[in-house]
Amino acid sequence: MSKAPSPAPSPQVAEPPARWLVGAQGAPQGPVLVDSGPLLALFNAADDWHAPVAAWLRSHPGAALVSTWPVLTEVCALLARRVHNQAALDFLLWVERGGVRVDVPGETSLMQMRRIAQRFADLPLDLADASIAEAAERLGLRRVLSIDADFDVYRDARGRLLTNLLR
Repeated sequence: MSKAPSPAPSPQVAEPPARWLVGAQGAPQGPVLVDSGPLLALFNAADDWHAPVAAWLRSHPGAALVSTWPVLTEVCALLARRVHNQAALDFLLWVERGGVRVDVPGETSLMQMRRIAQRFADLPLDLADASIAEAAERLGLRRVLSIDADFDVYRDARGRLLTNLLR
């Protein structure tokens, strides 16, 4: 039994320009961790955050974006559900071409994500958020792109706040 073809891509799918690839024009301020919200918005022109995220990227050409596997998984699932399967495929191609560097977790990363989730148990912290917080601690990064206000509260193991560049 053959599967019906997917419908045509939604006109809401947005494809970021090539200049938004990591390292396209250098990254003067160092790596920035990126959560799922900005990535979803970037590939969905109907998203309220599409214009602010696109404007941030235009004003920071070549910014070295870093994300995690849980974030990529969440973005693909939500793009397929909210926009179209093609949007998820376009996103993966963009990542493959260098739009975002995917962090490789360490051997203890899952344990650390669980500890972070326990530390912030009163907040709606999902695995994607915990993976960003864990990567920030492990990589020594404090700058993050997120539309999630909870990132204004998260602190690393030393008690330092992450700096959310979109808020």
